[in-house]
Amino acid sequence: MTRILVRPILRLLWRVPLLRFLFLVATYGTVLVVCLWLAYQLRFDFNVPPLRTRMLLSIGAMTVLTQLFALFCFHQFDGLLTYFSTPDVKRLAAACTASSLAIGVFWFFGQLNLAPPRGVILMGSVLSFTALAATRYLFRYGRRLGLGSHEGSGRKARRVGIVGAGDTGAALAKDLLAKPWLGLRPVAFFDDLRHTRSRVHGIPVVGDPERIAELSHGLRLDELIIAMPSATPKRTREVVHLIQEAGLPCRTVPSLDQLATGRVSVSVLRPVEIQDLLGREPVQIEMGRVWRSLRGRTVMVTGAGGSIGSELCRQILTFGPKKLLLVERSEPQLFLIEQELRALVEGHVVEPLIGDITRPDRMREIFRRFQPEVVFHAAAHKHVPLMEHQPEEAIRNNIFGTALLADLAVENHVDHFVLISTDKAVNPTNVMGATKRVAELHLQALAAGQSGTKFQAVRFGNVLGSSGSVVPTFTRQIAEGGPVTITHPEITRYFMTIPEAVTLVLQSAAFAQTGEIHILDMGAPVKILDLATQMITLSGFTPHTDIEIVFTGLRPGEKLYEELSQGNEEITGTDHPKISRLVAPPLPKGDINAHLATLTDALNGGLYHPEILRELLAVIVPEYRPFTQPPTTPAPPIPPAAAPLPHTLAGAASA
Repeated sequence: MTRILVRPILRLLWRVPLLRFLFLVATYGTVLVVCLWLAYQLRFDFNVPPLRTRMLLSIGAMTVLTQLFALFCFHQFDGLLTYFSTPDVKRLAAACTASSLAIGVFWFFGQLNLAPPRGVILMGSVLSFTALAATRYLFRYGRRLGLGSHEGSGRKARRVGIVGAGDTGAALAKDLLAKPWLGLRPVAFFDDLRHTRSRVHGIPVVGDPERIAELSHGLRLDELIIAMPSATPKRTREVVHLIQEAGLPCRTVPSLDQLATGRVSVSVLRPVEIQDLLGREPVQIEMGRVWRSLRGRTVMVTGAGGSIGSELCRQILTFGPKKLLLVERSEPQLFLIEQELRALVEGHVVEPLIGDITRPDRMREIFRRFQPEVVFHAAAHKHVPLMEHQPEEAIRNNIFGTALLADLAVENHVDHFVLISTDKAVNPTNVMGATKRVAELHLQALAAGQSGTKFQAVRFGNVLGSSGSVVPTFTRQIAEGGPVTITHPEITRYFMTIPEAVTLVLQSAAFAQTGEIHILDMGAPVKILDLATQMITLSGFTPHTDIEIVFTGLRPGEKLYEELSQGNEEITGTDHPKISRLVAPPLPKGDINAHLATLTDALNGGLYHPEILRELLAVIVPEYRPFTQPPTTPAPPIPPAAAPLPHTLAGAASA
């Protein structure tokens, strides 16, 4: 009944500005008059002299008008009055202080008929601030009573427990209490560090997360919210496991970087994702060295619309480049990253450039026109099964595209060229890995043959959430009700988050020497079966019961496990604990040029048969072990122009 009466009154006041202003003048004025009267009573021990009583009307009018004017000057008649937080308290305190000082000036100059006694001024200021603050809180409560609840009407508020009673958990509880229409009522905190008898915003801390299963029934919890954005992934996995044992659903607050930048509110909850469990400790980098390598320079990123390329652009932009060139052949992908980056920086720093890295004329024009000083080459064909069936495209893009860009970098005096490589280039069993290994060999040969441009390659494993990776594939399969398909029960992969991988790439570029290959610390390999099981469980299903897991067999070119280095590569440390250097003798430039000429002749001669192209790649990369299967059509004979290279060159390739 109360809500029915209050709601139309509040809506009318909020929608008619003049009526709202008159209502606030009347409300504030009444509060101030009462405070002034009470201040007089307290000053004279509730026995105000008759002379003071007769002067009260004129003095009161002058005092209240001065206070109302101060409130107006400090914006207490505008804004969202039903939201009352620390900045609003400060403005209200400033208004009360300013009005008291003004009234004190009248008293100081002897205008006794215009100002109350000093004691009344002081007590009136304190009483006015307290009463006006209470009034604002009443406005806030009135909004919750009259307007807020209708958004959540028709449903009972869910009782939630919050894991983490730190700053984030406290902010979440405060937000949920202030927004009852969200339908979430915090009733308990679980925290490792706080004492069990402590309270946060009136909500008790009942114990550590290990007691969730024990206490959840008595607390009648409907859901748990994890409010630990700075917790380690190991601790997050433990907490999620405890919540799953209690049979309760859970969500989490936004990530720490989202909260820090203010992009989202703490109450914008999301499901716990596999990235939360597989992620690692935040990477610490030497910001000064990265800053000096990128600040005020023209930086070019190829494959700028892809998973790695787009994150490279985001992070490079924070280091203040003079120009950021986005090279991408997919128009939709380029448009998306361009719009995102232009919202972050003013001026003409971001330059979107549509272009294919295998087109010499277009790439030469970009280098000539913009004169990039640093190049991050992330454009590549990376999907293993697709490249197995069309190796000619992998060769054109991953080998010849890289060779073209590297040669142009030398011609145009680029300072630094960084190739984004892959752990699949180590003892490759697929075309994609073999072509990336050839690209590495070409860069090492160029680095050994000239001293102008610094060439470097960086290897790392799978990145979580990238296009074509298992995580989005599993997510789609779970949403469709299964089955989740895995190639082999024992298959493992290294995983990194995209921001972590890119941060380490930028750090390695800051101290790399020419011709080096760096490998990033990817942690322990993850069993794909365990990954699928965890994702199914996080989605609220039971593996093998609700969602079936099916093993389909290894695909062409696929390994059971990935390796970090090859037999002829020595692993040494660098200035960063998560980056290692691989040392191996480079191929002579003449040999690698002869290898590329053989591949060029093969493609120009129309030799696209996968088996023949794999054989040619194996000549360049002796450690490459091609996947073999019965051909559907017989392989044509190798033409003379595409014949295997002499034994001396093959020996050089294996050196």
